[in-house]
Amino acid sequence: MKTWLITGCSSGIGAGIAKAVLKSGDQAVVTARNKDKVQGIVEQYPDRAHAVSLDVTDSSSIRNAVKEAEERFGCIDVLVNNAGYGYRSAVEEGEIEAVNTLFQTNLFGPVELIKAVLPGMRAKKSGAILNVTSIAAARSAVGSAYYASSKAALELLTNGLMKELEPLGIKVMVVQPGAFRTRFYDGESLQGTKAVIGDYEATVGKSRPGNFANAHQQAGDPDKAGEVIVKVVNGDKYPAILTLGKAAVSAVRSALEEKIAELDQWAELSAQTDYDES
Repeated sequence: MKTWLITGCSSGIGAGIAKAVLKSGDQAVVTARNKDKVQGIVEQYPDRAHAVSLDVTDSSSIRNAVKEAEERFGCIDVLVNNAGYGYRSAVEEGEIEAVNTLFQTNLFGPVELIKAVLPGMRAKKSGAILNVTSIAAARSAVGSAYYASSKAALELLTNGLMKELEPLGIKVMVVQPGAFRTRFYDGESLQGTKAVIGDYEATVGKSRPGNFANAHQQAGDPDKAGEVIVKVVNGDKYPAILTLGKAAVSAVRSALEEKIAELDQWAELSAQTDYDES
């Protein structure tokens, strides 16, 4: 029986993972900034689920959550860094304090959690770390450069971490969702700059919070995402990046093909920067 610590479980994919973990027979430390929002999940599995308040931007909250998880279940076998949110802004409009908070939530908070659980995983030479990013990491959209860069940074960090931990028996994986039927576009999950510049209204303006309606018709099912993630973790082989959703696979494939085509187009000129062979 594995013990999972999952961030951002109040809704969406985090809740889907928590439900799938508990349905599979494993134990779960189910977290949200306000643990009252996850009590509904915990009440269904009182012996194997434990709710913890966790703010990933607060170092003491991270330490306390890991300590509470270890006191309740003994160890953490799987860490899922799922908590995060979006921010819409032209690069020029980005407010430095808001951008810092975005990166603290989407990148540096997960890093702190990783560092907090690794001593226990290294001691037993086993464990798994899953970092949830987005297809935005593969190709940024207008108005999403800050969000996409926070997720791309987490993906590259995960890639390096994977290579560092493989010899120690610890598995690492990126989970890269496409569009899922969650509350990502609602309320606090999607924020926007207040430093609006009129010249960007024709482009970035269309993507600002409040300028479009979330019809909740996205193809992705958060509960099915949870089931797939649990299936992979309980299997023998992890992909470096697990992309979720048919449209997501198509979008990422297209972005990669465009990069390869451009690389090939400029390869001859690029080669001219090398020293001449003697």
